[in-house]
Amino acid sequence: MAAISLPSSSAPGLQTTTVTASPQGTDASSQITRITQQITKLTQQLKTIADGGGDADEKQKQAEMIQEQITMLEAQLAQIQRQQAEKDQAQATPSTPATGVNNPSDDHQIDIYV
Repeated sequence: MAAISLPSSSAPGLQTTTVTASPQGTDASSQITRITQQITKLTQQLKTIADGGGDADEKQKQAEMIQEQITMLEAQLAQIQRQQAEKDQAQATPSTPATGVNNPSDDHQIDIYV
């Protein structure tokens, strides 16, 4: 489990946010909702940093850290959505084998001798 924390001591008035890479919810929709909420919070923090006063270098470092967290969450979100789409597709496709004369079986074989 990877965790990234933004220290609040370096930016007064900025909340500490911890982003975990392991999913906490059991189903995909709850994970997607949780990740989307985290992205929203980080985006708000990014706006707060841009609007706030302070050292430009420090603001740049904090903004980069938040951007990395957002990028990681977006990648995790895309992975969950891809897995959900694959799962939905697997459920939609019947797994029963096709039967009939056009399918090879022991009863439907042609031996060709040249």
